[in-house]
Amino acid sequence: MAEPGFWDNQEKAQKLISETNLLKEKRDSFLALKKDLTDEETALELLRLEADADLQKDTEDQLAKLQEEFHQYELNLLLSGEYDDHNALMEIHPGAGGTEAMDWGNMLLRMYQRYCDSRGLKFEVNNFEPGDEAGLKSVSVRISGKNAYGLLKSEHGVHRLVRISPFDSAKRRHTSFASVEVIPEVDDSIEIDIDPKDLRIDVYRSSGAGGQHINKTSSAVRITHIPTGIVTTSQAQRSQFQNRDTAMNEMRAKLFHLEEEKKRKEKAALKGEQLDIAWGSQIRSYVFHPYSMVKDHRTGYETADVGGVMDGKLDPFIYAYLQWRLSQENPE
Repeated sequence: MAEPGFWDNQEKAQKLISETNLLKEKRDSFLALKKDLTDEETALELLRLEADADLQKDTEDQLAKLQEEFHQYELNLLLSGEYDDHNALMEIHPGAGGTEAMDWGNMLLRMYQRYCDSRGLKFEVNNFEPGDEAGLKSVSVRISGKNAYGLLKSEHGVHRLVRISPFDSAKRRHTSFASVEVIPEVDDSIEIDIDPKDLRIDVYRSSGAGGQHINKTSSAVRITHIPTGIVTTSQAQRSQFQNRDTAMNEMRAKLFHLEEEKKRKEKAALKGEQLDIAWGSQIRSYVFHPYSMVKDHRTGYETADVGGVMDGKLDPFIYAYLQWRLSQENPE
């Protein structure tokens, strides 16, 4: 940073400063933990010498705080994947099952919004297609903030709900499925070659809430990448140009993700590895009836606090997933 010409390239300089700040934050967190641990050891030594109720209560409180600080520090170390610090693009698609499945998709959307609120992550809906009676047919979301993709990549897969359906007059138990896709948003530093001839761009009138401009102009944009069949849509922005930029940004991310997956499979085939079927596989079950339980089938982590999970209490699942991924990558 002290070198002449550092600020000649503003974008590169800003990126380097951001990386430096993240490293500094890790270092400062480590030193703070080290100091707090030393203080706690001193307090415990004093308790051994002389029992004191107030000191014991204060020590217990400090120990609980230290455990939480260590957990957050460990979580930050686990979020060291290549794209973990990127923003995330999420899509939710209900499975077969009509209104019940569409309602489940909407419940998942609310769960992720609550989680992002608790984490200070920005949650922007790019495209929302409402269900016929309730819920949603599909939704795409952009989540931005610190380690957005690293935190939410654990949610990629199929989510299963078992409950007494509020839409069934006979009050029978129903099983519903919804797929959640999470990919990292790509920035300008990643070059993706897209031939304009391969794109079909359609504009149409937006639907749903959004102010007076909705339905008056053809501001919504749908982009189709003809060779792959990938489709991205945006209708949340006020202008056609903004929606086009949003849809194009998502298209770049999807094509990049497709290419990365292809490379990953080729590399695994050369090594003779057996890859897990990440997409299309059931990763988590949410049981409301006949008992209460949410269980992750990859890590084995489960909880009876269904209400807390649906209100966005996802950190234990995410933490367990990151540890599981680390053990998969380093089996020894």
